[in-house]
Amino acid sequence: MGRIVLVAILAYVLGFIAFAATLPGRPPGIPRTDAVVTLTGGDSRLQTAARLLEQGAAKRLLVTGVHPSITKPELKELAHGGGRFDCCADLDFAAEDTRENAVQAATWMRAHGFKSLILVTANYHMPRSLSEFHAAMPNVQLVAYPVEPEGANWGHWWRNPHTVRLLQAEYTKYLASLVIDRFISSKPPARRRSG
Repeated sequence: MGRIVLVAILAYVLGFIAFAATLPGRPPGIPRTDAVVTLTGGDSRLQTAARLLEQGAAKRLLVTGVHPSITKPELKELAHGGGRFDCCADLDFAAEDTRENAVQAATWMRAHGFKSLILVTANYHMPRSLSEFHAAMPNVQLVAYPVEPEGANWGHWWRNPHTVRLLQAEYTKYLASLVIDRFISSKPPARRRSG
C-alpha cells in the first residue's frame, strides 16, 4: 500500500513539473479566426482580447463570465476597446466557471456558425480551458493566446512560493477536469425505467 501511495505522489509531482514547464506560449504574429473568446478574471485578458478584435484577428468577440452588474460601456473602458467593441463584442453573464464558459462559448459559436476561435486567458489557466473548450466544441479549431498575469515569476516559477501555489492549485483543477471529461461527462445518461 505504501508503495502505491509513493508511486501516486511521484506521478503527481512529475506531472506537475511537466505542466508548469510546458505552459503554452503565444503564436507568432496575429492569428486569424472567426472569433475571439476571453474568460474574465483579469484586465490584461480583456485588453488583449479587445486589441485582437480591433486588429481584425476575428469577426466577433465574446467575453464570457461577466459579472451581472457590469455594463458593456464599463467593460469597454476596462478593456480599452475601440470602435469594433461597440458593434462586435458580446457579453455572457451566465457562466460562473471554466466549464460553463466553454458551454456558453459553444452555444455562441453555433449561433454564429463559427468554426475557429482564439482563446484568451491566463497562461496557467490555458491547459484546463483548452480541455474544457475542446470537450464542449470538438469540431472547432482552438488557437491559444495566453497572457501572463502580473505578480508571478514565470521565468523561474519554482523560486516563487506564490507562483508555485498558483500553479499547483491550477494543476489540481486541471487533473479534476480531465477525470470529469473522461469518465463522467462522456458517460451516456442513465435510462429511466418505464412504469
